[in-house]
Amino acid sequence: MPTFPPAAVIRPAAPQDMTAIAEIYAYYVTDTVITFEETPPPPAYWQQRLRDLSDRGLPFLVAEAAGSLAGYAYAAPWRPKPAYRHTVENTIYLAPDRTGQGIGGALLAELVDRCAKADVRQIMAVIADTGDGTSPALHRRHGFTQVGRLTEVGFKHGRWVDTILMQRTLPGSGLTRLGAAAAP
Repeated sequence: MPTFPPAAVIRPAAPQDMTAIAEIYAYYVTDTVITFEETPPPPAYWQQRLRDLSDRGLPFLVAEAAGSLAGYAYAAPWRPKPAYRHTVENTIYLAPDRTGQGIGGALLAELVDRCAKADVRQIMAVIADTGDGTSPALHRRHGFTQVGRLTEVGFKHGRWVDTILMQRTLPGSGLTRLGAAAAP
């Protein structure tokens, strides 16, 4: 019978986490087509990402398990135009040896909860279709529905990759909480 590490502790990311985050992401950049990034960004990039998301009031979370950083998740602006201000794109990455342990689900659940508190109305997920249905299944379990597919939009490691678009509406958030009249 497999043994799993103790439950992960989910908490806000801190500046001292950025080196471990950069290391986790570097694996996916160099060894997979899950991200369309081709050069791993350094910890300084992640420091700036943390500051930017914090300044916007958006969540950036980490999961710790068995004394090490097991993964991270954050919500970033979906698009830069002002009318998109209540829509975010989620990102979740786990250390390669931490997949299949429920940590991604714990991160996504907490991220959704914190997005609702941050006046987010829509959460978008853009998932590289690698043929492994793990990420879409995770998102479906957390209330996301597939709303589209972009065909052959990424080319990495000698292959064309589609992306799956998934979306979750957060009830009671966004414009209704800002005092705007609800649509009829």
